[in-house]
Amino acid sequence: MANFNFNKVILGGRLTAEPELKTTSSGIPVVNFSVAVNRAYSSKNEEQQQQADFINVIAWRQRAEFVSRYFRKGSSICVVGSLQTRTWTDNQGNKRYATEVVADEVNFVDSKGEGPQGDSHGASYVPSSYTAPSFTTENAPKFEDVTDDEELPF
Repeated sequence: MANFNFNKVILGGRLTAEPELKTTSSGIPVVNFSVAVNRAYSSKNEEQQQQADFINVIAWRQRAEFVSRYFRKGSSICVVGSLQTRTWTDNQGNKRYATEVVADEVNFVDSKGEGPQGDSHGASYVPSSYTAPSFTTENAPKFEDVTDDEELPF
């Protein structure tokens, strides 16, 4: 049997608290937040029920800055990432576990003005390292004018 490993998580829900940007001792931005995701299930008497799951997410670097800048408690959010489990021993010697999603992508879900506070939820995010391509008349794409469209297949 081939070695098959796959770890991908896609969440859509709402932030449960204000995201708080922190910085590691080496200066890397990080934000931890929780996403409430409704899950439907059938009760013993076959009635449809809803229950919220609260899933911990961690975002690093530009994604952390993006979340802290544009999202607030109650904001709809879509997170794509991978599941990570950490273990450590607390001060009392007990072994502790934490399972969280490490965000690879963070996206808006609300339309502009639909968020909990109606502010910048429709704003676009452009990383500081991004430079938009510029077109001049010399390097602009060339298009051919079509005067007779009778032979087009649509």
